[in-house]
Amino acid sequence: MTVSAPTSTTRTIELHHGPSVTVQEFGEHRAGAGVLMLHGGAGPRSMAGFAAGMSQHAHVVVPTHPGFDGTPRPEGTDTVADLACAYLDLLDELGLDEVMVVGSSVGGWIAAEMALRDNRGRISSLVLLGATGITPEPPLAIADPADLGPVRTGELAFHNPDLRPNPAALGDEQKAAMAANQHTLAVYAGDPFCHDPKLRGRLHRVGVPVLVLAGEQDGIVPLEYERALADSFPRATFCPIPEAGHFPHLEQPDAVSSAIGDFVATELKPEGD
Repeated sequence: MTVSAPTSTTRTIELHHGPSVTVQEFGEHRAGAGVLMLHGGAGPRSMAGFAAGMSQHAHVVVPTHPGFDGTPRPEGTDTVADLACAYLDLLDELGLDEVMVVGSSVGGWIAAEMALRDNRGRISSLVLLGATGITPEPPLAIADPADLGPVRTGELAFHNPDLRPNPAALGDEQKAAMAANQHTLAVYAGDPFCHDPKLRGRLHRVGVPVLVLAGEQDGIVPLEYERALADSFPRATFCPIPEAGHFPHLEQPDAVSSAIGDFVATELKPEGD
């Protein structure tokens, strides 16, 4: 039997109280429920394949953070909190409830900030992939790609050498796009880079279940950092993924999908359902 590829559409949505947001949607729009996937500094392409896979089970929405991939970023949209509020407005606009928010790297920080502000109860759970947000305890640190350069960043981000980007093979236009994305990341991630010293003290207020997935070979965000992040939530499951770096959903998609499936079965579905 032939299984058709998931359909996807791209459109730009003008939010009433925020910026315009370009979104890619995968799969059939089912009543109410859905998955919101938030990318990190690698941009929305880093989520597209995983989104297509998950769309077999749910409607998946992947927004492009304003300023990434050449999209406009209004001057007043310049913090993770701004993005969190914009994406809550996006859920309102799309009419989505019972939303699983999946965030990679800084996208995980945005997801946590959304959960803290979700006063309409639209979010049902969080799945954090190599997420940032809380302040690392020394000697742990979050590596900044702007300091490392593209070659070293690839070495630290991917366990599998075959998946590491080759900067020498990129054209000038691709290099310029990557540089622009890194600049936009710096705008949102702020100083200190990729964390808010006050966030950990607020995460006890996140009432939904959280799954923290961490690549065991992540050289960008240490495994012990992710364990500490999980410990900051009252209802969190910590799941290390072997043979994976900063993007476990790219290196080990089957293991990540299985972990999410177990999480849904044990944390989200009522007993006997």
